[in-house]
Amino acid sequence: MATTKLFLYNHLSHSHKAAFAGVFVILLPAFVPNLFGPLGGASPLMFSEWNAPKPMHEALLEGALQRQIFQSVDQQISLWSPLANQGWKPCSESPKLPSKPVKSQGYIQVFLDGGLNQQKMGICDAVAVAKILNATLVIPHFEVNPVWQDSSSFAEIFDVDHFISALHDDITIVNELPSDYSWSTREYYATGIRDTRIKTAPVHANADWYIENVLPVLKSYGIAAIAPFSHRLTFNNLPPDIQHLRCKVNFEALIFVPHIRELGETIVHRLRYNPSVNKVAGNRYMLEGAKKSGNQQSGKFVVLHLRFDKDMAAHSACDFGGGKAEKLALSKYRQVIWQGRVSKSQFSDEELRNQGRCPLTPEEIGLLLAALGFNNKTRLYLASHKVYGGKARIATLSKLFPLMEDKKSIASAGERSKVEGKASLLAAVDYYVSMHSDIFISASPGNMHNALVGHRAYLNLKTIRPNMALLGRLFQNKSMDWLEFQRAVLDGHKNRQGLIRLRKETQSIYTYPAPDCMCGA
Repeated sequence: MATTKLFLYNHLSHSHKAAFAGVFVILLPAFVPNLFGPLGGASPLMFSEWNAPKPMHEALLEGALQRQIFQSVDQQISLWSPLANQGWKPCSESPKLPSKPVKSQGYIQVFLDGGLNQQKMGICDAVAVAKILNATLVIPHFEVNPVWQDSSSFAEIFDVDHFISALHDDITIVNELPSDYSWSTREYYATGIRDTRIKTAPVHANADWYIENVLPVLKSYGIAAIAPFSHRLTFNNLPPDIQHLRCKVNFEALIFVPHIRELGETIVHRLRYNPSVNKVAGNRYMLEGAKKSGNQQSGKFVVLHLRFDKDMAAHSACDFGGGKAEKLALSKYRQVIWQGRVSKSQFSDEELRNQGRCPLTPEEIGLLLAALGFNNKTRLYLASHKVYGGKARIATLSKLFPLMEDKKSIASAGERSKVEGKASLLAAVDYYVSMHSDIFISASPGNMHNALVGHRAYLNLKTIRPNMALLGRLFQNKSMDWLEFQRAVLDGHKNRQGLIRLRKETQSIYTYPAPDCMCGA
């Protein structure tokens, strides 16, 4: 028994070892041999957070499963049709940028935290800061993500040659520092206070702040390292040319390395053109046959970004139907990771849901998709790193959408070998597939959601934004039948399927690209 406990403990991540301290004392010896089942999750006999939760909305689920396999032709045409021209397009000509200075003021280094999309925004801001200061940018350094433990570098994710070439006329970018500055490393700044490190950059600092505080360091030492850097450049009151440069970086200069694009394209091709097994009818569902029958879904697919990992679930402080064990485990995790400093935990689940602050569970996003008109012939690609609760948690979603795929189901282990086990590379593949889907929808607001909303708006692609506050209220109404729920969902999402919204003063240019990155058609 002691050996089994040690084996289990050693296979947990560092954060989970802390969060699960003491969990094993509630195991009965007879349960231990069957702890891990065929799904890679826990045995249903184990009293823990890993018990498969029962559906939280059984009446709605029953109604969704009884819905017609094919809705009306008009509804399907409306659902799957591309967006009409909205009067905006990417600007073909940028505002005239000042030419690169003959002599650079020095080298700018930035150290970027967060996951893929937060780092991507940081890269765009770093280019803008380098332009503001007439400095040379060093390819940004990515910190190891504390949640995903991913050490992937810029060059492992993004095409460096394309990045440098695309921005050649705007700023000078170098892969690494010359030998005279080789001492300026992350390790150097971690061991003491350094005159060349800028660590006081306020969140959303303006251009003047960089000119007043960073430029003198550049002139004195020839180099300045800015850390932390995430969200350290304002979205307001910047010259149009600097704003447009950020757009150029985000939408044109940052492309993934070839093997990520190739895997993404393989997945997209299989989702569009490969026949798939129709598990409902028990026979082959051929795309050509579907075309002849007038099915509007032929060759089309929707991407669902389902960020439902333990980190997100714990930080949300919401109840996800897993019972006392799950609540206890998530509360413990909050205490260990954030020392209880999670403001949402002060509110009740009802209050959080009424405010739209609870991410949708796999069950709830499935019900939303069904209410919008997606059915059991819909090709659904699941963009997700790791679902809290494993396959048991997404069982209801799989039941509603049997043609659901993810990276593992649609690409072989060999095809995934270069990205497997690397959260940022896996996220990059999902981003690529999401950008090539007919429709994108996210179950939880966050950096991936925000980045894709902005990028797809830039290209006028259909993106459904769940009305979180409305859904929070609907899912709390246990007396609502399916037809009433569906009517409320359809009415509440009429204007949330890709309508371009102009950026407000405090909003991100990367989520709301109009008008800064776009021109009138």
